[in-house]
Amino acid sequence: MRFLSDLTVWLALMVLVTAHLPEDNGDDEAQVESEDFEGPSVTSEHVKSEDDVIYITPETHPDVFFAEHFDDEAYFSKKWTKSQAKKDGTDAAIAKYDGEWSLETATKDPLNGDMGLVMKSKAKHAAISAKLRKPFQFHSKPLVIQYELNFQNGQDCGGGYIKLLSHSKDMDLRYFTDKTPYTIMFGPDKCGSDAKLHFIFRHVNPLNKTVEEKHCKKLDTKERTLFEEFFKDKRPHLYRLILNPDNTFEISVDYKLFNHGTLMDHFEPPVNPPAEIDDPMDEKPKDWDEREKIPDPDSVKPADWDESQPKQIQDESATMPDGWLEDEPDMIPDSTAEKPDDWDDDLDGEWEAPLVNNPICESAPGCGKWVQPMIENPRYKGKWFPALINNPNYKGKWKPRKIPNPDYFHDPEPFKMTSIGAVGIELWSMSDDIYFDNLLITDSLDIAKEWSADTFDLKVQKLDASDAGTIRRIINYSNRNPWLYAVYLVVVGLPLVLIVTFCCSGSGDSSDKDIPTEGGKNQLNPKKTDEVQDDDQPEDEDRGDNDEDQEEAQEGEEEEEEEEEEEPEEVTRRSTRKRRARKE
Repeated sequence: MRFLSDLTVWLALMVLVTAHLPEDNGDDEAQVESEDFEGPSVTSEHVKSEDDVIYITPETHPDVFFAEHFDDEAYFSKKWTKSQAKKDGTDAAIAKYDGEWSLETATKDPLNGDMGLVMKSKAKHAAISAKLRKPFQFHSKPLVIQYELNFQNGQDCGGGYIKLLSHSKDMDLRYFTDKTPYTIMFGPDKCGSDAKLHFIFRHVNPLNKTVEEKHCKKLDTKERTLFEEFFKDKRPHLYRLILNPDNTFEISVDYKLFNHGTLMDHFEPPVNPPAEIDDPMDEKPKDWDEREKIPDPDSVKPADWDESQPKQIQDESATMPDGWLEDEPDMIPDSTAEKPDDWDDDLDGEWEAPLVNNPICESAPGCGKWVQPMIENPRYKGKWFPALINNPNYKGKWKPRKIPNPDYFHDPEPFKMTSIGAVGIELWSMSDDIYFDNLLITDSLDIAKEWSADTFDLKVQKLDASDAGTIRRIINYSNRNPWLYAVYLVVVGLPLVLIVTFCCSGSGDSSDKDIPTEGGKNQLNPKKTDEVQDDDQPEDEDRGDNDEDQEEAQEGEEEEEEEEEEEPEEVTRRSTRKRRARKE
C-alpha cells in the first residue's frame, strides 16, 4: 500500500507539471509542414494558438449618438468632464464629488490594448459625464443603450448604472450631481440583499409639466437569483436596453432577456393616472351597517353553563415522586463567583453571587417544594357566546363614490421623452475598481450587435479560454504533443491495474468455515493439525535415539516459534500438548 501511495503522488505531480507546461505556439509543427509542403515556407508567425484573441479598437459608426471605448486616453481627457460640484444635504466631509476615475486595463485577462473607465474610490461620491455627438430625440426610431460593467472586487452596497442626462442649452457638466435632470437611468444597483436592475424614466405631465419618476417593476424571482450572481462573479457583463417607439422595451444582460413589457403597464406609478378617483368629500352614513354576521338575539345561555370553571386544575391523584428533595433549592449561589473589582455597593447595591443549578438535584427527581401538576378541567366550557346569524341589515363594505379625476390625462406615447444631451455616471459605492467599458447609444440594434461582437464577445472568449481550467490545458497541450497520451496511459493505467490486483486478491486469512474439507481434513493446509495424517512418513526404526531426539527438538523449536504469534492461552495449551507428545 505504501507503493500505491507513492505512485499516486507521482501521478499527481505528472499531471501538475503537464498542466503548467508552456503553451506550444506551433513552431515545430509549422517547421514540419514547411518541409513537407512545396510552396511558401510557414513560420511560427502564421500559426496562432487557439486561445489567442486579437483585439482591435472598434471604429465609431458615423450614425451613433455616442460611442466610447476608453482606449484613447488623450481623446478621453477632452471628451469627459469630472464633476467639481458638492452633493446637497450631505455632510461637508463627504459632500464633494472627489472620487477618483482612471483609465486602466481589466485586472483579469485583459485584451491587448483594451482599456476601460475604472472608479477607483470607495465610500466617496464620484461623478463624470460626456456630451453626445448629437442630441437624441424620441421620434420614430428606437433607443438602444449598451455598455459593459464589471464589479472587479465584487459589490456589497452600491451601483453601476448610467444616466442619460436631459438636453439643455445651458448644460454645464462641471456641476453634474444627483440633482441634474436626467431622462433615463439604467443599470444594476445593490445594497445588502436588495439587488435591482434599474430602468427609470422621468415622465413629463402634459397638463402641468411636472416631472415624475417611473420605475420599472422588479425582476421575477428566477431572473433575480441569476442577476444577483453578477455582483460577485468578477466578470464583465453586457447590459442592453432597447426602447421602441411603440412603447415596448426589452432589457437583456449578456444577450439573455431579463425584463420586457410596455411603458404603459410595467411601471410604478403608472404613466397615466386613473380616470376616476374616490370623492374625498364623501363620508360613510351613520346608519351604514357593515356587519355581515350578528349574534342571534334569540339565543339563550344553557342553565348548566358554568363560566367560573378554570381551564386547568391540579391533579389530585398525583403524588410526590420518591427521592424528591423538598429541603433542597433547585438553584444555589455560585460559590466560585467573585465580586467584581469595580463593584460599588453604594451605586450598584449589595453584591450577590449569581445562581447556578444545584448539583445535588442532578441525581434526584427534583428539588424544592413539590406541587401537584395541572391537568385539563373536564368541566371547563369557557365564556358563553350566542350563535352568529346573517345580518338582515348588512349593506356591504362602504366605499366612497367615484368622481372624475381632475388631474386625469392620457398620454398615448410616453416613449416621446425629453431629448438626451449627455451621458453621466454618478455613483457612491462601498466597493472600488468598478470597470465600465464600450458605452454605446444608438438607434440601430445592428450597430449595437456589431459593437458588442468586436468588444464584449472577445473578452468573454478570452476569459472562457483562461477559465477552462487544468483539464482543457492538458488536452490542448496533449493534442499538440500526442506522445503524451502514451505517458497518460502508463501513469493512469498502471495504478488502476495494481489497485484492482491488491483489492481483488485474497488475503490468506480466511476463517476455517471458508476452507474446504474432506473427511474432516483441511484441504488447503492439511499439515496444520496434531492428528496423524495419511501422508505422514513412518518413523525409521533403525534411526538412532540421538537423531530422533535432535529431530524432535528442531521440530519443537519451529512449532514454538509459530506459537509465539498466537494468543497466549492458545500458546500455553498447544505447548503443553507438544511437550507431552515429545516426552511420550
